[in-house]
Amino acid sequence: MLKVIGFGQSDKGQKRQNNEDNLFYEQEIGFYMVADGMGGHASGEIASKIAVDVISQQVKQCLSTGKVANLGPMNPNWSIRTKYLVQSVYMANQVIFEAASKYPQDYGMGTTVVTVLLHEDNKFTVAHVGDSRLYMVRDGKLSQVTTDHSYVEEQVRRGLLTPEQAKTAENKNILTRALGTEKTVKVDIQELELKENDVYMLCTDGLDRMVPDEDIEKIILEKKEPPVIAKSLIDKANANGGVDNVTVVCMKVEPTKMGWFGKMFR
Repeated sequence: MLKVIGFGQSDKGQKRQNNEDNLFYEQEIGFYMVADGMGGHASGEIASKIAVDVISQQVKQCLSTGKVANLGPMNPNWSIRTKYLVQSVYMANQVIFEAASKYPQDYGMGTTVVTVLLHEDNKFTVAHVGDSRLYMVRDGKLSQVTTDHSYVEEQVRRGLLTPEQAKTAENKNILTRALGTEKTVKVDIQELELKENDVYMLCTDGLDRMVPDEDIEKIILEKKEPPVIAKSLIDKANANGGVDNVTVVCMKVEPTKMGWFGKMFR
């Protein structure tokens, strides 16, 4: 079995007055998440908080009861824990959308979300909406696991922009998909294998807008431990300008005889 050690940290950055990011992680259930809210006034902060609260609560409930809600499309080939996670994201979308419809000051609010839920068999599920990312360092090389749901990324996929041009595009923050902005949402899902010595890093775009991938890779390889990696990445983002809130949740995979999972798994 493999053991996953995680740590998360969030910072409002150098330019923003408040922090619209939120995070959640709980090693006992093997669940990790970051969310980046959007909307006027404090609506973004509200949306991201709803997302992490609802998704974490629903995942815990599913794990303890073994029951899956029926709130949106499901792939019959998904594992049971993937179904738990997807339905929890659907629930959060519904709650945010209804809240935004009820209160005029929150109209149009939404949030990105990227989540990781570990399985008992050295696998994990990634679910994400928006442009918050999951990175992986495996065998000393950094790769981006998720694909941004953004206007710029859509232009790259169509061949209208190169990846290099996309890095400096002025409209990088325009999303094509977010949680809570529509009545229904499409969630990107991946089921992947854990590997010993992997490092996974979830982040909001306040990190990747400020810190190039090569620097992210260097910091992860040099700092090694999740608390040090998270702090170092945030410090680097702020040193480079810190124009946005920045949130990092870092996970390191280690061998163990006991397994990573806690008492909620039967």
